[in-house]
This record gives sequence, structure tokens and C-alpha cells, in this order.
Amino acid sequence: MSRWRLPALSIALAACGGSSHAAERALAVYDNPAKLQYTHHNDDFTVRVREPGGPWRDLYEYNVKVDLDRPQDASMVRFDFEGEVEVAIQKNNGHVSDVQVRPASAGVRLRRGPDGLVYLTMARPANVSVEFDGDRLHNLHVLAGRPDAPPPPAPNVVVYGPGVHTPPQGAATFPVSSGQTVYIAGGAVLQGSFRLEDVESVRIYGRGMIDAQPGQFTVHRSRNVSVEGLTFINSKHGTIACSQSKGVRFLDIKGFSAGQWSDGVNVFACDDVQVDRAFIRTSDDSVAIYATRGGAVGDTRRVRVTNSTFWPDVAHAMFVGLHGDSQKPNVVEDVTFSNIDVLELDEDDPEYEGVMAISAGDSNLVRNVTWSDVRVDHIQEGKLFNIRVVFNAKYGTSPGAGVENVVLRDVRFTGEGSPSPSWVAGYDAQRRVRGVLLDNVWIGGRKLSAPGAAVEVGGFVDGLAFR
Repeated sequence: MSRWRLPALSIALAACGGSSHAAERALAVYDNPAKLQYTHHNDDFTVRVREPGGPWRDLYEYNVKVDLDRPQDASMVRFDFEGEVEVAIQKNNGHVSDVQVRPASAGVRLRRGPDGLVYLTMARPANVSVEFDGDRLHNLHVLAGRPDAPPPPAPNVVVYGPGVHTPPQGAATFPVSSGQTVYIAGGAVLQGSFRLEDVESVRIYGRGMIDAQPGQFTVHRSRNVSVEGLTFINSKHGTIACSQSKGVRFLDIKGFSAGQWSDGVNVFACDDVQVDRAFIRTSDDSVAIYATRGGAVGDTRRVRVTNSTFWPDVAHAMFVGLHGDSQKPNVVEDVTFSNIDVLELDEDDPEYEGVMAISAGDSNLVRNVTWSDVRVDHIQEGKLFNIRVVFNAKYGTSPGAGVENVVLRDVRFTGEGSPSPSWVAGYDAQRRVRGVLLDNVWIGGRKLSAPGAAVEVGGFVDGLAFR
């Protein structure tokens, strides 16, 4: 991770990336609607951004709630750019002796200026946490993407421009029809949610925000849907879900929550789902992939989660398999997670521990699940991985049918924090875990090569291998 400590050290700036857009679109900063100017602000930091040598532009510092255990006020700023930018951060209260920028894979350069400010140099879009003196509950989240553009006017295009928007009078959600493109501009704040039901060929995109939505943004019984670029803050009950749908893309989604059952991305009974470039800090599972659940019926297949950063203040980062239909058993299969950073994990209940977890329940068969290129910074409490067939007495109706063909490849955990041993276990002789490969998995600088203090193996496990 990028880190600065007293005494200050200057760090070379990253090389400038190429830009194919006009100069006026190289840096996009969005005004917060005047109506929300005082209600949504956090004064812990003053943050500005500029292109190299250009004028500084002030950013609005949003207040975002984090951590269900004891909800805290963290900060968030956002902008879009091409080329290279410099971000100036002033911590408005207290002495600063240590600064970290995570994840390290974002490639952000950090230095301390003679004016006492902290400067970040970014040569490519990234979503990062900036933490002063180890404070991860009142940190600054910097969300930096690429500029977008509104679609040309057309009968099937709906635009939400800068300002505050609520659903039409008497409606609980914003309306969407098949074939529509919905653009939510960077200065737009929508106080409401979407439920796309029985639609197809819909694109919802932009740099706008969904504020304190009362229920999940849901794609249900629909096909060929893309949701791109939105930021969700202070979600009350879940962020975004694919429910009994096919061909769904959640791209560049950012989300923050501190509420109960406030998952990030849920996938229920869906086929062909992509989650890419997400930044999810939640107080429940960052990503949860199930079969039959909550009105969605069927198997789940072909889910790809890539190039993302997860921070579950509670529960799992990536969770697969708990819910299904005990009467008509389901399959959850062909699930991959690739190029993932996990900044933190904290879960006190052993039943729900695991950065990477499979809990096959409700007669589900879970098979062909792969995690690759996963980097884990810190575990307050919990396990690196937890692969089991379970009967969850609180939420389930039967044990799972089994787990087959699971790969963890190129996984690195710093070992920092208080993790408990990872766990692999079947349920009984008929409900087994078969074929788990731990390929190049490292904990605290040591490569796993056999069961032991870091990995415990229960009964009814066949074909556990280390490589």
C-alpha cells in the first residue's frame, strides 16, 4: 500500500496516461445539489483536485455511514478524469503522523507537501481508501473514474440532470421500460430506487448517486440489462441485486452502507452475470451469490466478479451458496472471482466467517467456483476461507447437497489482524466437499502446503490438494 510517515519523503509521480478526449473533459467535477449542501457534508477533510499545473478544484466531501456494529461517519469524494491528476487532502482536525492509501494495486502515489497537506497522484482511474493514523472508521474514500457522456436525445432516452430527483408522485420507484437508456448525470442525486421487472435491453448509466434508497435496486425477471457508474450511499437495505434474470452487467458500481442486511451485490437465481470494477463497503456481504431466494426461483450459473475492491465491515467479502429450494434442489455453478482486493473483514459469528466462503445449504449443489488473484489486507476477526456443506438453522430448511471443484489460486493475505483458521468440511457421508485446490495461497509470507494451524479440515472431505 502507499504510505507516508514522518519525516516526509517525496515520491516520484506516475507517468501520464494517454487521453483521447478533448481537454475540457479531462477532469470532471460534480457539484452537490444546493438542497443537500449542509445535510450530506462531512467536514473531517478538505479535498481538491487538479490536472498537473492546472487550477485546483474543490470537491464536495460526502458523509457516508459505515460499520453496523457502531455506525460511524466516514468521508467520500468523487471525480472523473483522463490522463493524470493530483489530489490535495487536508485533515481538518488533529495531528497527522501516518497516512496509508489502499489498495496498493491501485498504483496511487503519495507524498507530504511542505504546506502540511497530503498529495495523491493518480495516473489511472481508481477507488481508494485514505487512512490517517490507522483510523479506518473515519477515513476518506476517493472514487475516481473515467468521464462519461450523455446519450444523444431520442424517444427511448431518459435523462436525470443535476439536482435532486424523487420517484413520480405515488410511485415507490423510478419507472423503466424495455429498450430504454436512462442517464443519471454526475450532479444528479436520486432519492429513491429502481425495480426493473420483466424488461429487456435496458441500460442505466452515468455518474449520479442513489441516496438512502429504501430497498435494493433490483433487476428481476429481465434480460440484457446494464447498470454502470452509479454510486450508492447510505443504503438502508441492500444495494443492488440480480433476481431471476439473464445477461446482467453491474459495472463500476460504488456502494456504502451501515444498515442491517445491507449487502452490496446480490445474485439470486440468475444466469450470465458480470460484476466489474466495483467498490463495495458494506455492513453485510459485499457479494452474495445464491439460487432460489426472495421471489427469485431457479439455479444460478455463469457469474463473473472481476477487478473489484470489497470491504465488509460485517460478514463476508464473497459468499456463495447458502439459499435455495429444498423441495426442488438447485445448482450454483461456474462462479469466478478474479483480481480482487479485500481491505478488511470483521465477523464475530463463526457461522458467517470467511473472506471467501461457500456455505452450501438448502439442498444446493455448489460446484466449479474459482478465486484467483485475490489480495487481502487485514482481518479483524474471521477466516480467510470457509468451504462447507451446512445446515443453517436460522435461515435454512435443509443441508446442502455438496460442494465440488473449488480453486483458490494466487491468493495472498498479509496475515495482519486476528484471523482464525480457515475451514473445509462436509456435512455427512452423502453431503461431501470434493476437489478443493489451494494453489499458491499465502498467509503472512508463508505458502500453504498442508493442513495445520492455518487450515483445519473437518470430516467428509475428498481431494483437498495444495500446490
